[in-house]
Amino acid sequence: MKTILVPTDFSDQANNALDLAVQIAKRCNAKIHVVNVIEGIRDFSFDTMGEGSSAMGEEAFIIKKLIEQVKQRLAELTSKEDFNGVSIETEVEMGSAYESISKVIARHDADLLVMGTRGMSGLDEVLIGSNTEKVVRYAKCPVITVKKKANLEEIKNIVFATNLAEDQKDLIAKLKEIQKITGATLHLVKVNTPNHFHTQRHMQEEFKHFIAQHDLSNTTTSIYNESTEEDGILYFAEDLGACMIALGTHGRTGLLHLLSGSIAEDLVNHANIPVWTLSMKKRK
Repeated sequence: MKTILVPTDFSDQANNALDLAVQIAKRCNAKIHVVNVIEGIRDFSFDTMGEGSSAMGEEAFIIKKLIEQVKQRLAELTSKEDFNGVSIETEVEMGSAYESISKVIARHDADLLVMGTRGMSGLDEVLIGSNTEKVVRYAKCPVITVKKKANLEEIKNIVFATNLAEDQKDLIAKLKEIQKITGATLHLVKVNTPNHFHTQRHMQEEFKHFIAQHDLSNTTTSIYNESTEEDGILYFAEDLGACMIALGTHGRTGLLHLLSGSIAEDLVNHANIPVWTLSMKKRK
């Protein structure tokens, strides 16, 4: 792992994400790019004299001052003593948060994105959605979402919720990287729900095949019975303690997304521990 991207809006959750990213970077000698996106302003550049190339007069002056203020806040944010020894660069983007983050991921060929999430529930979740959910659904690199402060030393277990499908080669390869960095035990869990129930004997055979197929080590297997998959994953993680949750997301959109929902996005909204995800949407 060489490059970690951390979007920030200077919130507590974003600061918690940066703290975790620094801990990871120290483990694997990675560099960090911290990006702030100024939304609601059209993108344009300044020439060497500081004049706006596509905006004039007062608008250019205001935006230039805003960018200067953001850069100052980024400099202050990344100057913490705890961050000594880690290469951290900062940048400012203008435009849509999701589109800007996607561009930065591609530009720096990011290996991991760590970002804060406030989480939502009820009507806000239905009407508003979130940039975090979009990133989780479509990002071309693994994403770790963070609400509360997380100590990498305390992550002893990674709960990997899986349907044991055989099209997870890329996801498992990336998951092994974060398992190596944390040194955590990987717990494969299949949640049995009333509508999707599998017998113990059948699942044990599936687990055995999956572990051998992907050459997994330091791994346990469990079957957890619960009314919904989301609750099963959360409760299993709570029972273990000191966890990170990991799972793939299929990047569904439109009516299919509304009808089927997304366990990954629900967990990002509701889990208080770090959630590692990777979009399994086919790359072009």
